[in-house]
Parts: sequence; structure tokens; C-alpha cells
Amino acid sequence: MHKYIKVFNVSWQNEFTYRLNFILWRIRNLLRFLMTYFLWSGIFIGQRQIFGYSQEQIITYVFLVLIVQTFVTSAPSQDNIGGEIANGDLSNYLLKPVSYIKYWFTRDLASKLFNLFFAVFEITLLWLIFRPAVFFPAQVLSIAGFFLSVTAAVFINYFLSLVARFVTFWTPENTWGIAFVVLVLIEILGGGIFPLDVLPKPAFFALQLTPFPYLVYFPIAIFVGKVTGLYLIQVLLQSYVWVFMLYWVMMKIWQVGLKVYGSEGR
Repeated sequence: MHKYIKVFNVSWQNEFTYRLNFILWRIRNLLRFLMTYFLWSGIFIGQRQIFGYSQEQIITYVFLVLIVQTFVTSAPSQDNIGGEIANGDLSNYLLKPVSYIKYWFTRDLASKLFNLFFAVFEITLLWLIFRPAVFFPAQVLSIAGFFLSVTAAVFINYFLSLVARFVTFWTPENTWGIAFVVLVLIEILGGGIFPLDVLPKPAFFALQLTPFPYLVYFPIAIFVGKVTGLYLIQVLLQSYVWVFMLYWVMMKIWQVGLKVYGSEGR
């Protein structure tokens, strides 16, 4: 455990190294937030409810997207995994008394917490500027469900990302192919652009058979009161089923990949 605490501390310090990249990343998120905020604010002019959402629920959804997406999907350090497999640097980790999977999870956690700190600051500042009415759940179960769902989302995103990057074991010349496709799917189907339940019911049902809506949409939908009662329990169970399924798939690919790993470049 001590060695992973050291990894966390070093990773946290490294976040201050590439300041320009970090600033551009935060600006990108802020611009996307502002675009979505003004879009929904315009749609609700003269309307009390749209797609079953009140204006307070939608605005809260938009604000929470910035926080949840930052914590769940922001992990720029993972981009190095494919390169380490392709050029043989993975061998440096295999020879050390450290789990490669836990090592990267620790690094990602440091990055997530670092970004989360600034996301909360940005959201607070934006709320003070616009002062919109927001929705806050009255039930403790919704708040607890939100945090449980976000926790599941972190693991789903991590295992899904590793599955995509471990494909590099068989395609070392293409370290970004599958990972880029998964990134695009997360961006479109995760619920970060709009609430997924505005889609036609067949499409929304089909999406629930994939891991993507459990990353952003369902955690926020729980918070704004769109997922309650038995449906809340069902969504949480489905989330953790995806956690264990993706963990199993990721470990199988990792074990098989190590057997074909040739340490090219070393």
C-alpha cells in the first residue's frame, strides 16, 4: 500500500508539470459547459417542462456533467499504456514488485482528484455568476445512490479503457485505434451531451445494455430524481454487474496478452 501512496504523490506533483495542457483541458470543458448551458436555457424560454425535465433539473444536469465527467472520464495518463506495450517499456513494470493495473489506477486517481478540485471551483464560480435555480434531491437514498453510481462509473471507465488499450498486444503499430473509438463512444453515448432518456424508448433501452450510460447519465439522473425506488436499485445492480464483467474481460485480455508480449524495442 505504501508504494501506491508514493505513486499517487508523484503523479499528483506531475500534474503541475504540464500546465499548458491542463489549462487547455479545463478551457475545453468550460467552453462545452457554456455552450450546453446557454443551449438549454434558450430551449426553456417560455417552457416549464421539456422531455419530462424541469428547467431546474436540466440546469443541475448540465452543472453536474462538468463534475462527473471530470472525475469519471478524465485520465489523460492512460494514453501512455498503448505506447508502453508497443515499445517494450512494459517490461520495466513487470520486473518490479508492483501491479501494473493498480499502478495506473493510482495514477489515474491522482489525475481525477486534481481535476475534480478545479471542476468544483469552476462550478462554484459559474453558479455565482449565473445564479440559476438548481435541483437538490430531498431523499438521502438519491444522494447515496449518486455516490455509489459514480464509484461504479469510475471502475467501468477504467476497465473499459484498459480493455481498449490492451488490444495493443496484438496491434502494436496501432496504439490509439480501438481506444479512440471507445473514447468517441463514451463522449456520445455516455450522457455528457444530453440526457439519454430524451431518445426514443427502444434506443434508450438498447443503450442500457451497454456500459456507456452508466458513466455519466445514470449517476446524474439519480441525483436529479429521474431514477428512484426499485428502478434505482436496478440501475445500481446493473452498474456493478458491468464493473465485474469488464474487470473479468480486462484480466483475461491482460493474461492472454502477456503470453504474446514480445518486449519489442527492448
